[in-house]
Amino acid sequence: MIGETVSHYRILEKLGEGGMGVVYKAEDSKLKRSVALKFLPADLTRDPKAKERFVREAQTASALDHPNICTIYEIDETDDGRTFICMACYRGDTLRARIERGPLSLEHAVEIATHVARGLSAAHARGMVHRDVKPGNIFITDDGQVKILDFGLAKLAGQTRLTKTGSTVGTVAYMSPEQARGETVDHRTDVWSLGVVLYEMLTGQLPFRSQYEQAALYSILNEDPSAITDVRPEVPRELAEIVRRALAKRPDERYGSIEEILADLRSVGTLSEASAEPSARPSIAVLPFANLSADKEQDYFCDGMTEEIINALAQLEGLRVVARTSAFAFRGTEKDVREIGRKLSVEKLLEGSVRKAGDRVRITAQLINVSDGYHLWSERYDREMKDIFSIQDEIARSIAGELEVKLGKKAGTSLVSPRTDNLDAYNLYLEGRFYFNKLTQQGQAKAIQCFEEAIKKDPNFAPAYAQLGHVHGSRTVWGNVPPHEAIPKLREAARKALELDDTLAEAHVALGLVYFLYDWNLSAAEEELRRALELEPNSAFARVNYALFLMTRRRYEEGLAQGRLALKLDPLSSMISAWVGKILAFAGYYEEAIDELEKGLARDPNYWNGHLMLSLVHLNAGNAEGAMAAAERALELAPDSSYALMQVAVSCYIVGEKERADELLSRLKAKAQKEYVPSMFFVWSSLARGELDEALRWLERAFEEHDGWLCFYTLVPMLLPDDPRFLEKFRRIGYE
Repeated sequence: MIGETVSHYRILEKLGEGGMGVVYKAEDSKLKRSVALKFLPADLTRDPKAKERFVREAQTASALDHPNICTIYEIDETDDGRTFICMACYRGDTLRARIERGPLSLEHAVEIATHVARGLSAAHARGMVHRDVKPGNIFITDDGQVKILDFGLAKLAGQTRLTKTGSTVGTVAYMSPEQARGETVDHRTDVWSLGVVLYEMLTGQLPFRSQYEQAALYSILNEDPSAITDVRPEVPRELAEIVRRALAKRPDERYGSIEEILADLRSVGTLSEASAEPSARPSIAVLPFANLSADKEQDYFCDGMTEEIINALAQLEGLRVVARTSAFAFRGTEKDVREIGRKLSVEKLLEGSVRKAGDRVRITAQLINVSDGYHLWSERYDREMKDIFSIQDEIARSIAGELEVKLGKKAGTSLVSPRTDNLDAYNLYLEGRFYFNKLTQQGQAKAIQCFEEAIKKDPNFAPAYAQLGHVHGSRTVWGNVPPHEAIPKLREAARKALELDDTLAEAHVALGLVYFLYDWNLSAAEEELRRALELEPNSAFARVNYALFLMTRRRYEEGLAQGRLALKLDPLSSMISAWVGKILAFAGYYEEAIDELEKGLARDPNYWNGHLMLSLVHLNAGNAEGAMAAAERALELAPDSSYALMQVAVSCYIVGEKERADELLSRLKAKAQKEYVPSMFFVWSSLARGELDEALRWLERAFEEHDGWLCFYTLVPMLLPDDPRFLEKFRRIGYE
């Protein structure tokens, strides 16, 4: 059939063949995209039952819309009566091909099993059972997505079986005992098959093996497989137990639902998370040092002391250190140390105080055991201000000793790298970070002033350049400064910081964001973001930015793993919680996204961006009323936010409140006459109004101004038009 045209599909090459169909790659001449066409084999076209089953595959699978299930576009027939399904065409490999290259890493096996379980969960929720889960029906795309193929053997629960009495459907090695006996099966047969697939991924061999089908069936019905830890001893006990329970002979002894096995897979987590945070790994949170100085304006100095100690401890291999945002959430509270430790999931707390007078400083520090509240170590330092860096280093080394953490590469070197000998510059730097962390336009302006003055006092102060760059970047994303003004300053500051110190992780993040959001140099962006993580693996800020990059590349599971680790490093951060919720939503996991966002908003009900993220999730999940309510709350909290104005307008258009939407859009346009408003906001508004040509005009303007929001063009997937003019523009920046 290669070279033929079927309907509006030109067949290009044969992709594969199985018992229920032959698959070809084809070009859709209408939409200019690659598709996969699946035809019934010629010798089966005369079999009404085979044809019925084939048609049912399309009807069943097309009803499912999930990122882990192959997308079905349509079912049709050729002029001579050959039935075919048009499906999405993916670049990558089947899981069968991956396994044939050897057992998978623990991380990869758990990740793939989790994806498959999510797809099956969506199908089971619709009353559909796959009945042929096997590596040949699991596809892994080049960008890491996992797709379940071939619901040709699926059936609606309670429906009469399609097979003849006594016959079996499915591949023998992956059949559940009840399926092998030809009995009526339910969702638990998919649990069994997933258990077989997971066993094979981890060991490279099947749990029930034989050269002959009958012998394999006997083994499935009567024999127990070798313990997975006998075949691969490093498999964790929890993971081995998941496989054992999934392969219980009796359905009522297995997991009762795919959601149960999915929950256990999540608890095991990916190896990258486990290796970053094993259960035996010591953990600590550094609480904000109290300001006991007569001058209350010295709060910034105390915060800076705390941050420097956090940064020093974060460099120690084998120690998990809670990030600044979460630790600072307990500033001024009277909460018991046990409660703080529980909320931050740490074993130890460091707290202290600072009294500064002239050139003298007194610092006290105490290390507290969370489980019983006892002090493990305490010390007081009465020194001159010029000794501030050595004090920070002494504290960090004392903590490392108490926690029995090896210094590793830091042995013999200072844990605190002041990067300046000018105390005035250092004070200004601390003050700049203090104001930047307020996340307000006034705070940004004050932070820029502080960092610029710090640089004047010490032109070789690399961290001041890096922080200055981040403030400029923040002003164009969340503020009102156009990219052509802010981004050159961000780029210049990041490059200067790296010229002075190429080991500065925050500077690599800054340069990575320039490449990502404005240059659209995606390979360079990833290189910089990954380099930042190599330098500071405990940086929640670096991880969440890398997670966002991965999300826009549609590498959702990689992004989720990074986002979740960022959340472990900074568990009370409203910003990270909101972005992890957004990543979950982009991956199609709306319920999880809503749960994560609501947890974050329960901690910080006034975090306006969290309400906006919740609005987006509700919108994409089809709950326009919920979306509008959340967006309206965000607008109440941030009435000057262009982003909030746009989001409420879009929600109103979708629910049919055109008058309110038009009023908000008019406000946004009036605002754009006085200050910078990202053009992408008008792209989304125009799409919500159904004005594609207007959206295209704004899109062209967004490209001209290098609007950073272009990289998040799938912010509202339901609004994206299936229009080649629209999609072609994004191919300019490497997005499909």
